[in-house]
Amino acid sequence: MEQAGVLGKKIILHIDFDSFFASVEQQYTPHLRGKPVGVTATNGRTCIIAASRQAKQYGIKSPSHTTQAKKICPELQLVSANFHKYWEVSQQFLAICNNFSPFIEVFSIDEVFMDVTKTVPLFGNVSSLIAQLKKRIATEIGEYITVSIGISHNKLLAKLASGLQKPNGVVCIRPEDVQTVYANIPLTAICGIGERIAHRLHAMGIRSLLHIQQVPQHYLVAEFGPAEAKFLKRVSFGIDPTPLACYTTVPDAKSVGRNYCLPHNEYNQRIILQNVYELSEEIGIKLRRLGKRAKTIGISLRGGRDQHGRKTLPVAVDSGKDIFTVCKQFYDMWGFATAIQGEEQMVRMISVWAGNLLDTTYQSVPLFDTMQKREKITTVVDRINEKFGDHTIRSGYVLYGDRLTTVPNGYMADRYERSKLAKKAEEQFR
Repeated sequence: MEQAGVLGKKIILHIDFDSFFASVEQQYTPHLRGKPVGVTATNGRTCIIAASRQAKQYGIKSPSHTTQAKKICPELQLVSANFHKYWEVSQQFLAICNNFSPFIEVFSIDEVFMDVTKTVPLFGNVSSLIAQLKKRIATEIGEYITVSIGISHNKLLAKLASGLQKPNGVVCIRPEDVQTVYANIPLTAICGIGERIAHRLHAMGIRSLLHIQQVPQHYLVAEFGPAEAKFLKRVSFGIDPTPLACYTTVPDAKSVGRNYCLPHNEYNQRIILQNVYELSEEIGIKLRRLGKRAKTIGISLRGGRDQHGRKTLPVAVDSGKDIFTVCKQFYDMWGFATAIQGEEQMVRMISVWAGNLLDTTYQSVPLFDTMQKREKITTVVDRINEKFGDHTIRSGYVLYGDRLTTVPNGYMADRYERSKLAKKAEEQFR
C-alpha cells in the first residue's frame, strides 16, 4: 500500500464524502448532530435526496418519500437542501486537495479522483498523506464532515474501494486483491453497472463479476452490443485504462441540459409551460456563457405519460426564446393542453437540453437591424443577471411563475460549471 510499486505504475485515490449533504447540515446546525436527518429537495418536502448516517441506520435511503421515512423513523429531522452551501464546502475541499496533488478529477460535487503517484514521497507514504488530508478536512471544514478513501492503481478499483468501508474508511485494492474482492461484492458495486444491466446479466445466469470473466465474449456482444460487452469484460478483470480528466483543463462542451422536478404533480398547463420557458432561458444563458450555439434542441416531459423529442434546426440558436419555441412545438404536438383532464395532462419532471453545439466565433453576423437589436438586448440582460443573480430580469411570460434557482449539478455534469472551476484553478496557479 505504501509504495507505487505495490500498486503498479499509478497510485490513484478516490475520495468520497460520507453522507455529504446531511453531514454539512449537521456541521452547520449543531442541534442536528447525532440525529437522523433527511435532506429534502429545495422545491418541496416530499422527497428525501440525502440521509445522514444515523438515518441510514434505520434503513432510510435516498431517494425516498418523507411519509414512508417518518413511519420508519418518527424522530427524523427534515431539512431543505441548500446547494449553495454544499458548493462552498466542495470548493473548500478542492482547495485542500490541491495541496496534495495537482492531478485531480472532479467526479461529482462530493467526490474526486486524485493521482498521487508523484507526490506521495513529499508526505512520507500513502498512509501519512491520507492522515494529513483527513486532518485538514476536520480542521478547516468541520469534524462532522468525513470522507472515505479508496486506493488502487486505476480509477475503477479506487472508486470501488472507497465504498467498501463507509463511513470514514480507507481501503486499498492491489492487483492481487481483485479476485478476492470481486468474490464478495454484487455486480452493481462496480461503477457503470446499474440495476438494469445487472438484471439483464442475471437473466443470462451471470451473478458475479468473476462469472463474467468466464463468459465467452460473443454471448455478451449478442446481449449488449460490442461496446458494452467490451466494457463488461474489461471491468470483470479490474482493468480500467481511463485517464484522469484533470479539472484544471477546460472541457469542451458537447451539450447543455437541465432537469427540474416540480414540487408536486402539476396539471396546470400554464405553470408547466412557464417552467419549460425558465429552463429554456437557463440553457440559453449557459450557451452564451460558453460561447456556443445549438443546432439540436431536446425536451422530455414525465408524469402521467412520458414524452421525449428532439429537433435539429437549420440555424444554430442560443436564446431562451428560440429554445422554448422548439419545446412548445413538441408540447403542442403531444397534446398536453388538449388532453382530457386527468393523468394525461399531469407533468412532474421536465428536462430541456441543447446539443450539436457550434462555437459562436464561427457563426455569421446578423444582417438585419432587428436581429442585431435583439442580440444587444440579450447581452445587456445577461450582464444584469450576472451581476444580480440568474433570472433577475425575466420574460413577462413567467412574471408570476416559480423562480428557478440555478444550482450546481449534483454530478457536476454541467460543462459551464466545470469551465468556471477550471478557470478559477488556472487563476490560482498563475
